Amino acid sequence: MAAAVAVVVGVLASSAVAPSAASAAGRPDTVQQGLNALIREDGLPGALASVKDRQGRSRDYTAGVGNVATGSKVPVDGQVRIGSSTKTFTAVVVLQLVGEGKIDLDAWVDTYLPDLVHGDGFDGHRITVRQLLQHTSGLPDYEDLVGDDMREHRYFEPRDLLDIAFQRKAVFPAGKGWSYSNTNYVVAGLIVQKVTGRPFAEEVDRRVIQRIGLRHTYFPAPGDMTIREPHPRGYTRDAADAPLRDATRLDPSVAWAAGQMVSTNSDVNRFLTELLAGRLLPPAQLAQMRTTVPIGDTGAGYGLGIMSRPLSCGGVYWGHGGDIDGYENRGGVTDDGRAANVTVTSIPVDGAGTRRVEKVVDTALCR
Repeated sequence: MAAAVAVVVGVLASSAVAPSAASAAGRPDTVQQGLNALIREDGLPGALASVKDRQGRSRDYTAGVGNVATGSKVPVDGQVRIGSSTKTFTAVVVLQLVGEGKIDLDAWVDTYLPDLVHGDGFDGHRITVRQLLQHTSGLPDYEDLVGDDMREHRYFEPRDLLDIAFQRKAVFPAGKGWSYSNTNYVVAGLIVQKVTGRPFAEEVDRRVIQRIGLRHTYFPAPGDMTIREPHPRGYTRDAADAPLRDATRLDPSVAWAAGQMVSTNSDVNRFLTELLAGRLLPPAQLAQMRTTVPIGDTGAGYGLGIMSRPLSCGGVYWGHGGDIDGYENRGGVTDDGRAANVTVTSIPVDGAGTRRVEKVVDTALCR
């Protein structure tokens, strides 16, 4: 089986819309080369990307296979689970409610969810909404406490996730550091539900998806373990030399407001482009979203549900990557309108693999 998979994964496929001038002139396309290298050198099953240039021209790419058992092609701009890219959608909804005067970024969490967030070293009357969105709350993460079988098959209520997280101590006192935690966005989603009186998924759909016409983006309903439209299958592996395991069928409630959504690379590009153009948030809230704190010494910064990353050609791009069993995506948009999003159909086994995915994004934005 492993040998058959290696043969199938070695097959490369590409498809394009609106070819660039470089490809038209017969020169190698550096984005396609980058995707091909991810398949060839990192052993990833499949990869797909969508790139938009300054003139608004878009091109889609694929590499590898969409199904290792059959060798079928990766669907062009297929749907994928976007994992933590969901956090930007969540932050947009919260910030819209801030603009409407229904949420105060600097109010305590207990203002909206009294007595819910309490544990060893953390307290909801000492953590602000802003700190949730910026990962400066110190709340512990739950992700590594949820086993593979639980992630793939169990339905979680948001408060189940908090019960798991709150078994742990605070990472640091609120406001005294930065540490990425999915727990922050589960709490943020509950605040949205409390102040709107509506299910979180409905608010995302009404306020973001429908508003800007994202036709291939949705928040899966409870119990929906499938991906609706044409999609590459997603896989997991425990180590670089371990066999691939199909993880396409998944109960994404384990991620909820921190990472449950399904979309396409082109829809994510459109969402981020519309967001930075000011079509989803008033200027004051967009400015707050783009006010960042450093992420260590990486050169990247974390705002309110969005990150800035430096480009090799100068400047930065804005976006939010995501990992969930079977899929990893990286990408973002620049202030002058360039956009790129890349998805691979298995999470790389180490940080070096993820950096190579990010390098393809940099290549796409710097061409």
